[in-house]
Amino acid sequence: MGLIPGVARAVGPGPVAPAAQGVAATGATADAAGAFKGKTFSSPADRTVVTPKSGDRSGGTARAQGAQSTQGAQDSSRVSISLDATSSGAHAIDLRTIIIPWDDAALDVTIAWGDGTTDKFAATVGGFGSDLRYTKHKYAVLGSYDVKVTVKDTTNGVEAVNELRFTTLGAEFTPHAPTRLLDTREGIGAAKAKVGPRSSVALKVAGAADVPAGASAVALNVTVTNATGPGHISVQSEKDLAEGAETSNLNFVAGQTVPNLVIDAVGEDGYVHLFNGGWESVDLVADVTGYFTPAPANGYNSLTPTRAVDTREGLGAAKGQVAGQTSFGIEIAGRGGVPKGATAVALNLTATNPRSAGHLTAYPSGKAAPVTSNVNFTAGQTVANAAVVPIGPDGKINVRNGSWDPADVVVDVVGYYSADSRSALVAHGIPFRVLDSRKDSWGRKAGPLPARSVLPLRFEGDTTTPHVDGWVLNTTVTNTRGAGFLSVAPDPNFWSDYQNGTAVTPQRPVSSALNWTAGATVANVAQTPGGKGGMIDFWNQGWEDTDLLVDLLAYYQTD
Repeated sequence: MGLIPGVARAVGPGPVAPAAQGVAATGATADAAGAFKGKTFSSPADRTVVTPKSGDRSGGTARAQGAQSTQGAQDSSRVSISLDATSSGAHAIDLRTIIIPWDDAALDVTIAWGDGTTDKFAATVGGFGSDLRYTKHKYAVLGSYDVKVTVKDTTNGVEAVNELRFTTLGAEFTPHAPTRLLDTREGIGAAKAKVGPRSSVALKVAGAADVPAGASAVALNVTVTNATGPGHISVQSEKDLAEGAETSNLNFVAGQTVPNLVIDAVGEDGYVHLFNGGWESVDLVADVTGYFTPAPANGYNSLTPTRAVDTREGLGAAKGQVAGQTSFGIEIAGRGGVPKGATAVALNLTATNPRSAGHLTAYPSGKAAPVTSNVNFTAGQTVANAAVVPIGPDGKINVRNGSWDPADVVVDVVGYYSADSRSALVAHGIPFRVLDSRKDSWGRKAGPLPARSVLPLRFEGDTTTPHVDGWVLNTTVTNTRGAGFLSVAPDPNFWSDYQNGTAVTPQRPVSSALNWTAGATVANVAQTPGGKGGMIDFWNQGWEDTDLLVDLLAYYQTD
């Protein structure tokens, strides 16, 4: 959005982290999605059920039981099957089978994936030998499946079976009316008391409000307020992860009220944990706008950031500031790449030129304005925050100016959720640091992003067929020396184009992911697709150098 003067508030870097001129790409990570390890499932060999010639059914492995059995003839024809599965993507399973016959055997193997499809192969194995192989399968629909492996030993006339229960890693989105789950000022969701220094609060998400018990991830707007000193907030699925995190979701200084969107995993117990990394007590607020479950619902669709509203220009709304304590509607569905029938929109909401302190709230049309908020600001400040907003039945959302005085509003659309998409969220629960410009990284020396420059980062190696549909990134700027804003957009090149000097210069975006002033540390979530080569551009749109940190929270995938 242009360089809009704002109100500066200084802050030390805290654990924003633990701690190029022109266009030069860096391979900060060759495979960012690979940093998230999938879940594992297993069924050991002793669960194998064997049907021998006699028609008996017995369990156990040939090696474990055959040598000690008195039924020598029967045992010599036993087969064991060991199964280990890993969720290698949102919809995919990697299955390792180890098949061990006791005697020489010709094997016909059938893998029934539980979705009505099968894979088959044949193998010939000598006695005491084994057949080890990996087989990959993609499920069209998220869910839990019984994977059954059947081995027919045609040489010895026996059949062996082993199976395991597998659940896909991905999760699809369901919009939730903006609802306050936590407010330590009021005793909502936790004790009515500030969260102490270097301590955390447990927030029940799954099973709260209309979030089902089986929710595996959540979209929360987290706000820190009534701070009396600087610090940071980390939100994670487990208490020890939150308290030991080397990354942060938002940063603050004394007197500041700061929000940020959090899209991340929910713990197996249904909770998330919010850690106050400062040395003074703070109040915390958390509002839910949607949740993710490992079942068909609404998949994500990434868009190149598109400006939908700018009240300074009369774009998408009446020209002129939005009066205090009023709302205006925005046409979302059927415009700017968002189809009719979309259930929710991912956007970046910015308040600028406010005449007094206040907040903005985005909510679905046809509903009363909730008590929740998405953006908080003071007089003269420019503040952006990511939001996921349910779309009303008429295809619109509303934005309310909760201040008593007018303010300008800017809205950039970055994606949407739809029942027609199967692109599912993969949230590992432990953020992965992709970049810290203050430190050396592969292909890049430590140093701030130069003013008015772009830094392309590759997220999927040197690929021409990206497997990730969209990335959920927490971006943070620190050590800022003047006013500016950050843009995040897909890069138009392949990694090899940068390597051989044929890369085209990316077009400078007009949208913004976050805004800052001198001396500020500011964080915001950016949801963005990678380009055709799985690369993403980070633009320092300011006139002074600044440090940048990028943390991977999750990604969306159809594979």
